[in-house]
Amino acid sequence: MEPRKERLLAYVIVIVLFLVGVVSYAAYPDRKHEQPPRVMLKNTAGSVLLDHKQHSISSGYAVPCMDCHHEMDDEKSRPQSCNECHTAEGEDTPKRSDAFHQLCKGCHEDGGIGPVECAGCHMM
Repeated sequence: MEPRKERLLAYVIVIVLFLVGVVSYAAYPDRKHEQPPRVMLKNTAGSVLLDHKQHSISSGYAVPCMDCHHEMDDEKSRPQSCNECHTAEGEDTPKRSDAFHQLCKGCHEDGGIGPVECAGCHMM
């Protein structure tokens, strides 16, 4: 095969693969989760990875949404982020870290399940 035909064949293959990629991407878009499977809570003491799915599903801990997202009107409404009310400074509401420690650690202690020591949650 002559070099010109080989180059043309290579271009055709590249174009076909590109089109297949574009069509595949458009046909199967990444679907949004109704709720995040995991949430990274960033802070100065070391970020905390919350397995949101494990806490909320019935085969997991089955914690009702409103136990943590206390500002929700009902189970069907979309919860707002904790950071919207609980800031790092905690001017009008408890500081974010205090709210998390009270809610999360308190629930772990009450239920006798989950970490209660700093290193159990915080990734140093």
